[in-house]
Amino acid sequence: MKGFETVLRRLKALVPLALLLAASGCANDSGGGAGGGVAGGSGVRSAHMEAIRSRGQLSCGVDGQVAGFSSVGADGRYRGFDVDVCRAVAAALLGSGEKVEFRNLTATQRFPAVASGEVDLLSRNTTVTLGRDAPGGNGMSFAPVLFHDGVGVMVPVASGITNLAGLQGRPICLLSGATSEQALTDAMRRDNHSYVPLKFSTIDEMFGAYQQGRCAAASIDRSALAAQRTTFADPAAHRILPDVLSKEPLGPATAQADPAWADAVRWIVYALIEAEDQGITQANVKAKLAEARTNPKLADRRRFLGVEGNLGSQLGLPDDFVVKAITAVGNYGEIYSRNVGDGSPLKITPGPNRLWKDGGLLVSPPFR
Repeated sequence: MKGFETVLRRLKALVPLALLLAASGCANDSGGGAGGGVAGGSGVRSAHMEAIRSRGQLSCGVDGQVAGFSSVGADGRYRGFDVDVCRAVAAALLGSGEKVEFRNLTATQRFPAVASGEVDLLSRNTTVTLGRDAPGGNGMSFAPVLFHDGVGVMVPVASGITNLAGLQGRPICLLSGATSEQALTDAMRRDNHSYVPLKFSTIDEMFGAYQQGRCAAASIDRSALAAQRTTFADPAAHRILPDVLSKEPLGPATAQADPAWADAVRWIVYALIEAEDQGITQANVKAKLAEARTNPKLADRRRFLGVEGNLGSQLGLPDDFVVKAITAVGNYGEIYSRNVGDGSPLKITPGPNRLWKDGGLLVSPPFR
């Protein structure tokens, strides 16, 4: 029965793609925009957005096992950085951040799930790479990078290991389908070291093996190492080595089949960054909106919050989509602090995950 339900779900997922092809043909016949996803102005055609609106729910692929990014509490509610991105998109499109169905996906399941339409959006600590973006690779359409990370290595303090050389010839736990294996292999090869890879399908399996002593170390993104360490009985008994083995820019992704949907997600994500840049928070967004409505001099804010212009409708979204998203989850800084920063048990220093004007790498193009 489970196999039948999976097949049925995937067959249903093909319907939006068929609708997209039909919409693309209509757009081309009427002189629509490039790619067939946009017919011009407010006449945005997106099979995926229409399918989401029709069912009244966004299907979002997450990991579900990474504290601070996506995990399920005792109350059954999903929480985390990646989860809040899903809620922001749902709020912008459907008017409520609660209209989300979360799907736990392993690293190897995630891209097929997006390509088949099983999930509308992937928000699962996923590194943006050429192979994953290219049509000849996984064919993903990535939203802006929301978390700048790097692959690291964690070892038991009792092992006495302080650098990669100490792992020569030792077994290291890895996650199948993650970029961390390539990063670790490259780093070890560069220093003429070898190691024995032990691969696991899920984060829980990987770190379970690590804690059982089946491997000398665990390697994955440093943020994930920090997150999992907080769940250990004695976090202080484990050390994250200072080596940063790669750059891992993480971002949400959609399928390339619907460029209009990809554009909508891209600008919803940018809105989280821009809101922090403008000092608009979950607590003051309504007040900022009221002020924008009565003060025509606040041109940038009026456009951003949908008081004037039609930026939202150009994306196939409500013109006040930014207000809806920020009301649901807050701006980028709030999302970061609450889930992985100072307001969380992880307390990961933002570093590059700060606004451009604060010395970080986060910047949004103008909303105009």
